Amino acid sequence: MALTKEQKQNIVKELKDNIAKQKAMVFVSFEGLKASDLYSLRNELKGSDCLLTVAKKTLLSLAFDKAKDLPGQVALVFGFKDEVIPAKIAYKFSLKNENLKILGGYFDNEIKTAEEIIILAKTPSREELLAKVVGSLSAPISGFANVLQGNIKGLLNVLKQAKA
Repeated sequence: MALTKEQKQNIVKELKDNIAKQKAMVFVSFEGLKASDLYSLRNELKGSDCLLTVAKKTLLSLAFDKAKDLPGQVALVFGFKDEVIPAKIAYKFSLKNENLKILGGYFDNEIKTAEEIIILAKTPSREELLAKVVGSLSAPISGFANVLQGNIKGLLNVLKQAKA
């Protein structure tokens, strides 16, 4: 059943609203993907405050003029809180299901290629990077504390041997 002009205007308005709120967007092709797989991807994205939207390319190009010339059936993965999570989830899902292909994305007010989105998806999360920094900063301090404890233990061993 064909969409009415009013329905199309509502879809374009909703797309524009989501584009205005997003921190990152990933364009994916879902041609040949089963409906159950698409549903499970939507649920996984919803848990991370992301949204998967399927729209006709003509309506998508009205809402986001940089989305022209995308091949296949196109869906948008919006990330509203984190810039990297939509790319990570889409990439992880594409590894399990070859019918989902990353076409590119929109991140940091620039159009990104599929390769750039995949590189972004492979980078560690912010929390992982912060944990590595904290570990790197604390390693010399804990090493220094162990060296100091070694001197005290050595002194205690010498005193025990002298007492005996």
